[in-house]
Amino acid sequence: MTDARFEDGAERPLYLQAVTVEDLEVISSLVQDAVFPITEIAWRPRSRLFALLVNRFRWEDRAAAEARGRPYERVQTVLDFGDVLKVSSQGIDRADKDLVLSLLSVGFEPGDDGAGRVLLTLAGDGVIALDVECIDVTLKDVTRPYAAPSRAVPKHD
Repeated sequence: MTDARFEDGAERPLYLQAVTVEDLEVISSLVQDAVFPITEIAWRPRSRLFALLVNRFRWEDRAAAEARGRPYERVQTVLDFGDVLKVSSQGIDRADKDLVLSLLSVGFEPGDDGAGRVLLTLAGDGVIALDVECIDVTLKDVTRPYAAPSRAVPKHD
């Protein structure tokens, strides 16, 4: 058996689950530079579910786009976080309904017995912290890819 490669999902929607820190690192790399309006955040305490609808840059398609001379792509993706006990945020004006956020990474700080904190690090020093009973994250592409409006690969200083 071989490890999955970016190219394996190049022409198909991604549907991945993370239950370990290593799995979460893969999801983090795929959602790096995803953008989403603050209105696309859902927290359902009774269901212990936190979800985001993001516009994710298709990193797995970057080389193919460059080789074929076609635009880079984005795709709408749902990120579901299960077994969430508490949600907190810092550096985000939740009252600003026009706010668009950019996701830089998804990390995990372990606690006791598999519990811990998932950290969604945002551009501009924002962070969303999810206290979780365990790592239970699902990434699912829900639309067809579309040309990235910026026509550029995201870059960081």
